[in-house]
Amino acid sequence: MTAAPPPRDRPDACPGALQTHAAADGGLARVRVPGGALTVAQLRVLATAAHELGDGALELTSRGNVQLRGVRPGAEPELGDRLATARLLPSATHETARNVLASVLSGRAGGLLDVRPWVTAFDAGMCADPSLAALPGRFLAAFDDGRGDVAGMGADVGLLALDGGAVALLLAGADSGVRAAPEEAVALALAATRAFLAVRAGQGGTAWRLAELADGRARIAGALGGPRAEPVPAPASPPTGPAGAVDQHDGRTALVAVVPLGRLTAGQAELLAATAGHDLQLTPWRSVVVPDLPDASAAGELAASGLVLDPGSAWLRVTACAGRPGCAKSLADVRGDVVRAVSSGTLPAGGARQHWVGCGRRCGRPTGDVVDVVATGAGYRVG
Repeated sequence: MTAAPPPRDRPDACPGALQTHAAADGGLARVRVPGGALTVAQLRVLATAAHELGDGALELTSRGNVQLRGVRPGAEPELGDRLATARLLPSATHETARNVLASVLSGRAGGLLDVRPWVTAFDAGMCADPSLAALPGRFLAAFDDGRGDVAGMGADVGLLALDGGAVALLLAGADSGVRAAPEEAVALALAATRAFLAVRAGQGGTAWRLAELADGRARIAGALGGPRAEPVPAPASPPTGPAGAVDQHDGRTALVAVVPLGRLTAGQAELLAATAGHDLQLTPWRSVVVPDLPDASAAGELAASGLVLDPGSAWLRVTACAGRPGCAKSLADVRGDVVRAVSSGTLPAGGARQHWVGCGRRCGRPTGDVVDVVATGAGYRVG
């Protein structure tokens, strides 16, 4: 048996759209966007809300969600009303638990099947189950269409399409051995999510993630029915996502625009909305996919706005915490320092994949092999 980590001494206070976090620069609201799927109209609602209620920009997160910073005191009800009208807040009780990653461009380019229907069905099933409102805000689901882009991101509950039409159930980022047919996969993921809550309750109810439970993977898998198979290694998460033009199965083109440090300005948001036909997808690599275009001719205008479509750009390898002035604990203006380092070509560690932070907490650190660049008050420590 594996021992559980020490119990959490405080409840999960992960921010949401209604439950904001009091940051140094004002309220921080996090809007869940399951599978990263946004319509043009929804992006415009978010951008307008950021302009009128927050600091004017949108932040993209490593879970494909959106944050508004600097939300003025008392604006939460108005923000909630705007999001609900735009169908971005289908459940006030479940909103912080709706963290779902999905393979980028699934159903349009690459992959063994289209996981977009899984995202929609899982989100609806979660919101329809009152018991799942108790999920911690750190809970994460990930649906991988077989290309291996999100299976390795350590989700609590995941689905991975395999050759031969089988779907593997991943628990805490590893194959549980439980299998399902594609049409039964969402029901299995929901059952595993309920089992997570049951095991969590039996161990004190304080864990934020499945990996924090003692023998969590075995206990949850044991509570589920269905066929079993020898577990297979889960694909490792790629260090970066796609960027630039991607050819779709139907002959059309998708443009993947990376947002430096995830901060999307109002002008960039409007340009993306004007370029897209109807749908967009946010990715865990803080980029925005504009699919179903006739060609790549819009790439130049997107790049001219400050978005990055060059797969070789240093911006694909650099992430950062909020830093000053957004975080009172930060010892430096981390983002300003990163911009200067990228612009001058002076990134440390030979330009390797790196995460800059304002203190030793290392907030926002991505998964996988990454160099830490930590502010100390007397410069940065690399390593």
